[in-house]
Amino acid sequence: MVNTGSKNGEWLKLVTDTALRAGWEIMKIYRTDFKVEQKTDDSPLTLADRTADEIIRKGLKDTGTPILSEEGIHLDYEKRREWEKFWLVDPLDGTKEFIHKNGEFTVNIALIEKGIPVLGVVYAPAKNWLYFGTSAIGAYKAELSSAIPFTPDYPRQKLPIQNGFRPFTIVASRSHLNGETREVLDSYRNKYPDLKTISAGSSLKLCMVAEGKADLYPRLAPTMEWDTAAGDAICRFSGCKVVDWKKEQPLIYNKKDLRNPWFKVIRND
Repeated sequence: MVNTGSKNGEWLKLVTDTALRAGWEIMKIYRTDFKVEQKTDDSPLTLADRTADEIIRKGLKDTGTPILSEEGIHLDYEKRREWEKFWLVDPLDGTKEFIHKNGEFTVNIALIEKGIPVLGVVYAPAKNWLYFGTSAIGAYKAELSSAIPFTPDYPRQKLPIQNGFRPFTIVASRSHLNGETREVLDSYRNKYPDLKTISAGSSLKLCMVAEGKADLYPRLAPTMEWDTAAGDAICRFSGCKVVDWKKEQPLIYNKKDLRNPWFKVIRND
């Protein structure tokens, strides 16, 4: 059993249960012939995005902590800058993967304090993988098969999970593999002749580094804060670095501009 302790530990169970509920409703829609809309930025939107957002808002409402969600109203920075603590949410990360029905989509919920992720939950409902962690307990992965609620003694593995020797491995985006990323992959092939590359969608890429399945995730394409915050927490608490590609500094959340810089996720070991 993991001793969660503290207020964040109490909230961890609430957040995991909320993520599971959202994920299960997402899967109900996933199995139907759902419609796809386009948002003003031309990114796709489905009923699953909106349904998950509603469930998460209801689940976190009684915490009394502000919520910043991809699918909600994004307050001006002059109001957001006053938040010392808030929930940063992507109700359905990897909508393109959801539409393509490849299972590589997630529910992302993070708690941000003074710009830093201190709690993160990433749930991949099609795979029944749950990643979670706090600054107090570290990061874990559970492969689920039972019903809500998620109990404190549910079997889980502490991250990273040691899988023995493997070649240097880079995970890259399945939907956003651009020229800059290909150049990075080519440069590492020169350094590691036996380099292995794998593709994945959503925040699963961050979690794969945290888990120890990959050594590097380079992201040289646009992302928003809600895309990375929960996975960033899992990575930090498992001993990885999530840093600005150029400045080598940890990502900061609740910026005036909610877009992330290019970044990389790399193991410290």
